[in-house]
Amino acid sequence: MDLKDIIASTRDYNLHSHTQFCDGREPMSVMAAQAVQQGMKHYGFTPHSPICVPSTCNMSASDVVQYRDEFLRLKALHDGEVELYFSMEIDYLGDKWGATNPFFDDIPLDYRLSSVHFITSPITGEEIDVDGSPAGFAVKMEKFFDNDIRFVVDSFYARTIEMIERGGFDMIGHFDKIGFNASSFSPGIEEQKWYRRHIDNVIDSLAQTDIVVEINTKAVLPPVGVVSSQESQYVPRIFPSPKVIRRLLDAGITIAVNSDAHYSSRIRAGRDYAFSIIDAVG
Repeated sequence: MDLKDIIASTRDYNLHSHTQFCDGREPMSVMAAQAVQQGMKHYGFTPHSPICVPSTCNMSASDVVQYRDEFLRLKALHDGEVELYFSMEIDYLGDKWGATNPFFDDIPLDYRLSSVHFITSPITGEEIDVDGSPAGFAVKMEKFFDNDIRFVVDSFYARTIEMIERGGFDMIGHFDKIGFNASSFSPGIEEQKWYRRHIDNVIDSLAQTDIVVEINTKAVLPPVGVVSSQESQYVPRIFPSPKVIRRLLDAGITIAVNSDAHYSSRIRAGRDYAFSIIDAVG
């Protein structure tokens, strides 16, 4: 498959989603049926890949065959209704793990999505997931990083650059996602020159490759379960942020809009918003 051909041909695609095989909330069958109902022409399954460290969010290596079998069943079931794709969101952990790891050589993935979720704690040496809620992030900041937000952000982007340079994947996921929790922990951090320099460096690195950059719309809507009184206080976000999209387009980088759906009701969530920003900046 050619991701760029799909992106150029239609906006009815979503190439980043999660199901029961990782931290998704609904079975693959439900997600596939909803993709058909919502008029998707192309839909990719991207469970968080198996990794070499403990994680409750990642699929286990022993589930890969079952995931593949269920994918093939659904692909046959929905033949002619939607094009389904067999993929994974592969975590990059430096020399420990990544898309170039031989583990993936014998898995017939249609494409590889690669993202950074973990960085190494200087206190314990553990790989710590810095995604998740701002409240959970604050706890991890104190326990694993001595509240050094500059270290966390620097480490996140250093790992991102290293991942890009190492390659072996087709699309990068939410490359400035750390800004969400970093801004909650230290308001205004994303406007500081040193932070913006990280974004520039990532774009410069991506411009030297054929990697597709994901515009992730998962956080446009409040998380499922947020009570109505809190919804009015929620600030919609996309990753990368709107001000970065023009820089990506100016650099000639192909972008894809994905909802990172963990629920079938969120397959199209935020996509119109993201496309309106793309259209506005040309």
